[in-house]
Amino acid sequence: MSWTEERVELLRKLWLDGLSASQIAAELSHGITRNAVIGKVHRLGLSGRVKAPSPASASMAPRPKPAARPSPPRPIAPIVMGATALALKPRAAPAPAPVQEAEIIPLSERVTIMELREAMCRWPMGDPTSPDFRFCGARTAEAGGAYCGAHARIAYQPAQDRRRR
Repeated sequence: MSWTEERVELLRKLWLDGLSASQIAAELSHGITRNAVIGKVHRLGLSGRVKAPSPASASMAPRPKPAARPSPPRPIAPIVMGATALALKPRAAPAPAPVQEAEIIPLSERVTIMELREAMCRWPMGDPTSPDFRFCGARTAEAGGAYCGAHARIAYQPAQDRRRR
């Protein structure tokens, strides 16, 4: 398929006569598709054409609108997004159970990362960005455990207790 001078002239004539791209493609035939016609029309800059009013479009002419009457105020409805129709009714969350506080570890027993050994509690104490950040350092509750008895009770809670909260 190639665009010869004759085809281009016929395209211009048919386009300005108001034929659609599909009609022009059928008229030109020999491998010219609707999309090829549209592309060539765009490259030639012919896209600005005026359609002659047809009898069907004359009856579809816009009618003057009557004066707008104020509509009654609509009730404000909540915005619904996603699958909210399936959402459960919101319930008040039960008050969280008080977390068992670990026993107070004196500053003298707390250790830095450099002083931390295998049998010491690794519970972080304080802000990690501050120079006085330390670890608990108490003896671990079990061999190979990471925390002392008090911190292990906070860190490792049974699954039923977590679900209840």
